[in-house]
Amino acid sequence: MRKILLIGAGKSTSALIKYLKEKSNEEKLQLIIGDLSLANAEKFAGDHPNTKAIQLDIFKAEERQTAIKEADIVISMLPARFHIEVAKDCVNFNKNLVTASYVSDEMQALDEEVKQKGLTFMNEIGVDPGIDHMSAMQVIDRIRAKGGKMLLFESFTGGLVAPESDTNLWNYKFTWNPRNVVVAGQGGAAVFMQEGKYKYIPYHRLFRRTEFLEVENYGRFEGLANRDSLKYRSVYGLDSIKTLYRGTLRRVGFSKAWNMFVQLGMTDDTYTLQGSEEMSYRDFVNSFLPYSPTDSVELKTRYNLKIDQDDVMWEKLLELDIFNPHKKIGIKNATPAQALQKILEEKWTLAPNDKDMIVMYHKFGYEIEGKTNQIDSTMVHLGEDQTYTAMAKTVGLPVGIATLKILNKEIITTGVLRPITKEIYDPILKELAENGIVFKEKEREYLGYNEDNVVG
Repeated sequence: MRKILLIGAGKSTSALIKYLKEKSNEEKLQLIIGDLSLANAEKFAGDHPNTKAIQLDIFKAEERQTAIKEADIVISMLPARFHIEVAKDCVNFNKNLVTASYVSDEMQALDEEVKQKGLTFMNEIGVDPGIDHMSAMQVIDRIRAKGGKMLLFESFTGGLVAPESDTNLWNYKFTWNPRNVVVAGQGGAAVFMQEGKYKYIPYHRLFRRTEFLEVENYGRFEGLANRDSLKYRSVYGLDSIKTLYRGTLRRVGFSKAWNMFVQLGMTDDTYTLQGSEEMSYRDFVNSFLPYSPTDSVELKTRYNLKIDQDDVMWEKLLELDIFNPHKKIGIKNATPAQALQKILEEKWTLAPNDKDMIVMYHKFGYEIEGKTNQIDSTMVHLGEDQTYTAMAKTVGLPVGIATLKILNKEIITTGVLRPITKEIYDPILKELAENGIVFKEKEREYLGYNEDNVVG
C-alpha cells in the first residue's frame, strides 16, 4: 500500500478524503489523516479499512517528521503560513508535496533544491487558486496555438450560497474561512490594468467599484477587484496584455451593504476593543458612533451612514440582530473584525441541509489575423449539503487528482509548481469534468473593456 499523509482535516477536506477513499483499493492507497484533534481525524477516517487517523501537532518537529518520513507523498491542507515547515521536511526526506495554497516567497525559495532532488511540489491546486489557473491557461494556450494575441483577460470566482438555500437579505452565507471574508481587500490598494492603463482602488472605495456579470440560469452577479490582479501577468505569459483584472463574485447589492461596515471601521483588524468579552452587540455598534445624550444607537447609525428608514440597507442591518443589547461578543481582546465575524457567523453559517455554490467567470479577448474576438467561459457547481460543499469539492478534487497523478508519475515536472502547463491541466480538467465540474464557453463580439458596466 502506498501511503498518502494528509496534514490538516478542516472543512475543505471532506471531498478530498472521500475521493481518496474511493480510489484506495484500485490505487493501493493507505490514507493517513493527521490533525491536531485526533477526534476530528477519526471522524473523517471513519471505519474505512484503508484509512488511519493520527494526532499530529505540526509544531512538534519529531512528531511531524516521523509522519512525513513514513509517507510516499504529503498533502498539506494547513493554513498557508504553516506549509513551510512541512515543505522543508519533504525536501529533507525526499517526499513530493501537494498544497492548495498560493506559492509563498519561502516556498518559492525551495525551488532549486526541490528540482535538484527530483521532487514535485504542486501548489495552488484548489479552486481559486487552482481551477481558475487551469481553465484559464487551457483557453489561453488554445488561442496562442492558433496564432492569436491576448488583449484582455478577466477572471472572477465566488463562493456563494445556492439559490435554493439563499434565505437572507444579504444573499450570502459563509462557505469558507469567515475571517478571510471579513478582512478581504485590506493591506493595500487593488491594482489591475484596463486598456493599457494601471488602475488602483483603495480599500475605502473597493466595495463601491463593482463590475456586473450575467451567468446563464443563475442571474446577475457583481465582481469586485482582488488586491493584486497583476501577480500572474508573467506566470500566464501576459506581459503585453492591455486588460488584466481578477476579482471576487458576490450577488448584486452585497458590496454596497458591506461598505457600511467598512465606513464605520468594523472590519479593522489592527487594534483591540476594550472590554470586548462583555461588550454587547449594541455597544459594539455604538463604539463607532458619536456620543449623543438623546439619540438612540439606531438613529445615530442611520444618520452616520445616510440610511433612510425605508432603505433595504437598514433591513439588512436589522436582520443581523446587530443592535441587540443582550448578546455578547464574548471574545477577550477582540479586534473589530473579530467582533464583526462573531456577529455574522451567527446568521451566515450554512444549515445542515444548505447548499453552497461556486461560480467562476473568465473573459478572454484576443486578436487573430487582424480580427478581434472574445470567449466567455463560466462554471457553476452546487454543493450537496453543509459537509460536502461545492467549496470542499472544488478545492479537494483537484488536490486529490494531482496527488494521484504525481504518485503514478503521470506528472513528472520537478520544482515548486503551479498547475499552468498542459501536462498538468489537461488530465486534471478532464477528470474534474467527469465529476461534474464543467466550463461552458460562448463566443461573442469583443468590446474591449466596457466602462458602462462599472459603478461607483
